[in-house]
Amino acid sequence: MKSVLIYSGGLDSTVLLYELLAGGDTVLALSVDYGQRHRVEIEHARQIAESLAVEWELADLSGITHLLAGSSLTSREIAVPHGHYAEDNMKQTVVPNRNMIMLAVACGWAIGRQAERVAYAAHAGDHSIYPDCRPEFAEAVDRAFRLADWREVQLYRPFIAMTKAEIVARGAELHVDFGRTWSCYEGGEIHCGKCGTCFERSEAFQLAKVPDPTPYAATPNYPAPKPPPLK
Repeated sequence: MKSVLIYSGGLDSTVLLYELLAGGDTVLALSVDYGQRHRVEIEHARQIAESLAVEWELADLSGITHLLAGSSLTSREIAVPHGHYAEDNMKQTVVPNRNMIMLAVACGWAIGRQAERVAYAAHAGDHSIYPDCRPEFAEAVDRAFRLADWREVQLYRPFIAMTKAEIVARGAELHVDFGRTWSCYEGGEIHCGKCGTCFERSEAFQLAKVPDPTPYAATPNYPAPKPPPLK
């Protein structure tokens, strides 16, 4: 099967990349420049795809950044919120209609290259923050994809019911080089350790009991998971 993957260079999409390759797919990796603050992720995506001999393309949509204003990821005057994703201020990281835009471009490439599906790595932990990661959204997009051409293209979202810790555990099974992936929204030289994605990343490694190779500028400070009750 041939799949177009929305590929950010982050932890989730990299595990999905390895998953698709392990399943024997021909993968076309698509990264998108929408003017994001953490544009450093694009270079990580390129390097990882190149190391795996995966065809990679960059869709330059930076010309519409001003149309996606109001998010800390696209408006420099809005600071990236620090803290855990459970906090309400993390909604400041929502980029208007980001997934719909990226998926539409990916669908066009899939149709042009005769790919059977478009894959993206939305997971269960995204649902409360990002409306375009909800199962209902994915189901609606899948229906639209199937109508976008005379030959059906499907939306593949295997992680939609998985936690990030489960994705990390699966990545460890696939021998993903997690140290090459990028998550931090601040987009500095190393992960800040303070933004929501850094918290979520660090916590996922801990919960999955997988060593975290990520250097953080500050140690993510979140409550340790409660031990199971004594029997």
